[in-house]
Amino acid sequence: MAIVKPFKAIRPTKDKAFFVASRSYEEYTNEELKAILQYNPFSFLHIINPGFKFEKNIKGKERFGMVHNRYLEFLEENIFQKDEEASFYLYQIEKNDFKSLGFFCACSVDDYRNNVIKKHEDTIKDREELFADYLNTVGFNAEPVLMTYEDNALVDEIFQRKTERKPAYDFTTTDKVNHKLWKISYPEGIKRLEGVFDDLNALYIADGHHRSASSSLLADIKKAENKNHTGEEAYNYFMAYLIPESQMKVYEFNRMVKDLNGFSKKEFLIQLDENFRIEKRDDGLCKPSKKHEFSMYLDGEFYTLHLRKTNHKFTDALSKLDTQILYKTILEPILGISDLRNDKRIYYGCGKNILIQMKDMVDSGKYAIGFSLVPTTIEEIKTIADAGLVMPPKSTYIEPKLRSGLAIYEL
Repeated sequence: MAIVKPFKAIRPTKDKAFFVASRSYEEYTNEELKAILQYNPFSFLHIINPGFKFEKNIKGKERFGMVHNRYLEFLEENIFQKDEEASFYLYQIEKNDFKSLGFFCACSVDDYRNNVIKKHEDTIKDREELFADYLNTVGFNAEPVLMTYEDNALVDEIFQRKTERKPAYDFTTTDKVNHKLWKISYPEGIKRLEGVFDDLNALYIADGHHRSASSSLLADIKKAENKNHTGEEAYNYFMAYLIPESQMKVYEFNRMVKDLNGFSKKEFLIQLDENFRIEKRDDGLCKPSKKHEFSMYLDGEFYTLHLRKTNHKFTDALSKLDTQILYKTILEPILGISDLRNDKRIYYGCGKNILIQMKDMVDSGKYAIGFSLVPTTIEEIKTIADAGLVMPPKSTYIEPKLRSGLAIYEL
């Protein structure tokens, strides 16, 4: 059984929602960030970049305290308001042929600890502790954990009925993405949604493993400080955005490596021959077309690498994953990259035109070689999570990417 709870969100007033909503901080160039902070006083970026007000780059715990202060200012100036009734919040993102309809809710830390909420990535203890400290200081959660669940006809029916009504927000951002948000606050709708998820065996984290782990750590800290702890306090939950599997898209990350680890091109190809049938391509940009097949760009030429399955033994779900195969057959034993998260010789590319980007970066001499993979599937994510296994870093690039500031969960 999975617990989902409504909550009283902190949200921008209707006339400010367009101006408040922001992409992830890391997605902006320095020029974009500076322009938004200078000309849009309502952007959520002012909260998470509080030093701009004082023309100072502020870091560490001092920044955490100032994030809290900017948040209070948004409340005091009525840019943000707190809903009077606990609700679920339907949020639809639509661009071109992609549409995702999910909902914001509060999920249980205990479900995370008991593996009802399943994970497929490792977390780093230092990052967990840093973000837990951040949450404890700022007092709110604005970045939901993206999770997915098996498509459910009853949930679809509830959502369909609600989306036929006028949304609380309806705006299109400058990247041509339409955003709509509806409140589900009527008791019958809340009870039905809670009941459906109470019957589900699992939720799967798609994006936000560190946010989940940090929320669990924060709950421990808060519990130790609270002599009257009941288990129902806000810190026993964290904000999540839940979408059905059919509305989540998974894309691949390319891998680029700075050098051939001392091998010449011929020596490197001979090393590859042990595990792959190597096919040189003369048909321009080359993407892999199926599992266990890789596209490689080296010295101005594309190759397709076909895994020799007679040499590679599949022992579990992880051993069948293409990112793991690439790691265990090429990146670690040949190119000498054992730490995929921290080794400076490897770079991960994603997004539009990633194959062209890979080619350009190799042609420029910045990297010596690049590899392209087919995307990981939802089924692979679930199978690995169910088995308690861990994928290599950057195995998935997942959409939708949510805007920050439209729904905030107070701790």
